[in-house]
Amino acid sequence: METQQDPMKDDLPLMANTSYMLVKHYVLDLDVDFKSKVIGGVIVLFFETGSQYRKTSSTGKEVCQSQVDETCKMRASEPCHVPATNASACSSKKEYKDFTAYGKGEEDTSDRNGNHSNKEQTSGISSSEDCCDTENPENKDFLLVLDCCDLAVLKVEEVDVAAVSGIEKLTRLAKPNDVSKELENLRNRIVHELVTLPADRWKEQLYYFTCCSQAPGCGDLLFTTGPWSLEIRKSGIQTPADFPHAIRIWYKTKPEGRSVIWTTDQSGRPCVYTIGSPINNRALFPCQEPPVALSTWQASVRTAADFVVLMSGENSAEPVQLQEGILSWYYYVTMPMPASTFTIAVGCWQEVKQQSSTAPVQTNIEFSLPYSDDDFRCAHVEYPCRFQNPAARLQAVIPYRVFAPWCLMEHCKEHLLQLIPQCLSAAYTTLGTHPFSRLDVLIVPSNFSSLGMASPHIIFLSQSVLPGGTHLCGTRLCHEIAHGWFGLAIGACDWTEEWISEGFATFLEDIFWARAQQLSHDEVKEQQELKALLRWQRLRDEVQNSEEELQVLRPKKESTGELSESGASLVKYGLKAEKSFMQVHYLKGYFLLRSLARTVGEDSYLVCLRKFVHKFHGQLVLSQEILSLVMNPACAVMLQLVSSVML
Repeated sequence: METQQDPMKDDLPLMANTSYMLVKHYVLDLDVDFKSKVIGGVIVLFFETGSQYRKTSSTGKEVCQSQVDETCKMRASEPCHVPATNASACSSKKEYKDFTAYGKGEEDTSDRNGNHSNKEQTSGISSSEDCCDTENPENKDFLLVLDCCDLAVLKVEEVDVAAVSGIEKLTRLAKPNDVSKELENLRNRIVHELVTLPADRWKEQLYYFTCCSQAPGCGDLLFTTGPWSLEIRKSGIQTPADFPHAIRIWYKTKPEGRSVIWTTDQSGRPCVYTIGSPINNRALFPCQEPPVALSTWQASVRTAADFVVLMSGENSAEPVQLQEGILSWYYYVTMPMPASTFTIAVGCWQEVKQQSSTAPVQTNIEFSLPYSDDDFRCAHVEYPCRFQNPAARLQAVIPYRVFAPWCLMEHCKEHLLQLIPQCLSAAYTTLGTHPFSRLDVLIVPSNFSSLGMASPHIIFLSQSVLPGGTHLCGTRLCHEIAHGWFGLAIGACDWTEEWISEGFATFLEDIFWARAQQLSHDEVKEQQELKALLRWQRLRDEVQNSEEELQVLRPKKESTGELSESGASLVKYGLKAEKSFMQVHYLKGYFLLRSLARTVGEDSYLVCLRKFVHKFHGQLVLSQEILSLVMNPACAVMLQLVSSVML
């Protein structure tokens, strides 16, 4: 059973049993209702059997499973627009109800035994025995555990992917004629073939994901929700290998949900946006939150025609009118990322257009790496990587757009618009190929709790950076752009090591901003010394006025990166309210990296950083991997310093 947690002092639980079942792709089909302040609809999840469960299925054939080193890898892709697939191209129409039925007062369903419910139960982290008994001495049903909070789950069902016309081409097997165990095995085989299609077939893969998400259901699944989790089972199914690998969930958010902010923009118009804290996206959709659960996604979002939908997606979506007053927006991502990086913002945003008189920034610059590409091949799983694409490697400035409320349009034109290409180009000349193919920048409402937040393909900026003039706006923009490399393309295997993301972004913002301003050597030194002094004073004050346990860069110490048998884990002090106001991970990480740069020399140090990016992009890392930065002979002088600082 789950145990009660104190949200003011305990850790944030990551409940999903990713070692048994791993989400590879999400398909979301959602409606945004501003009257009820609810986002709801349907999500379809496609799974692979997890890395810690190697077992033969009921057919006697070995189940193909992901390995630990594979699931910790991410991938990037080239920009290509794939419009939302017409449902008529698929074999089956959508059977699920429109959100109008679920988002406006429908009661949650449950049976008398509590097996199909939305009743909240006491929750904490289940033990692996509670989640799944791999030996199964008592013939227990396998329990799929997803991260879920502040959601009303209405129904869960298995999806009959075998009903999709032409899907049998993926398995080269004939479709069984009767509903049998053989058909159940075929469905899971189809999902496996679909999620493992070669990278050069990504368009076909998205098409079949769409078709499969619209396939009919083939049986309701039992589920129970708690404060932190959604638990799903199928009667008689005792192993992850035999559990349905494609499931559909009807759900709706709650207005008080902690992943979604309903508010008004600076022009007084209603809007909603998601935030990366305090509990990530589990109050936006049922998901797997541990970083190891890298997945792709596609989403169709419907809302009133007055609103613009922005999302973390590789395509710049164009709305499609479904009926009078209703538009649908479609986005997709082919780079596997943690579910926590999924971001959406819906509001009456206005695009800030480039003035025709503005001088263009050079967008194609030859960037010469200090080594041969043959010496550093990508270490992630095979995919059409931007780092290996000749055109992407010459793209100093990726396509970008700026959105803001109407009343801030002029401020954005004056302070922000011309800075973006300068900062992007400066980042490119420092680290090389941009990990993502495009960028949207949104000025979020005044209740946004920080100066900025970076997500794949989209950056949120606080309005407070605009009156500060070019310097404040530019430095913050550079910080968020740096997260494209450190925090997104290279992620932390354990969220407690946030210094890997924030320390690097804080250090690199100075490098980027100095290059964007084209400062002289003396001006750069003066500016960076002043900022270092201010940061030192801030760090000193924070250390003197905060709990010591919250100042440690690796609070889990020797257990950093470790998971339970089921894959569940904890974010140490993740629910500490005061932690959200601290910058120790930014500042200590910054000073560590600054010390390394001063020891080796900035030019040599940046060479090492570029090698590190080329080696580890598309992957999750721990602090130990940072030491790989010093293994190259050109960086060997840093080894002793790094080791002494991190001990």
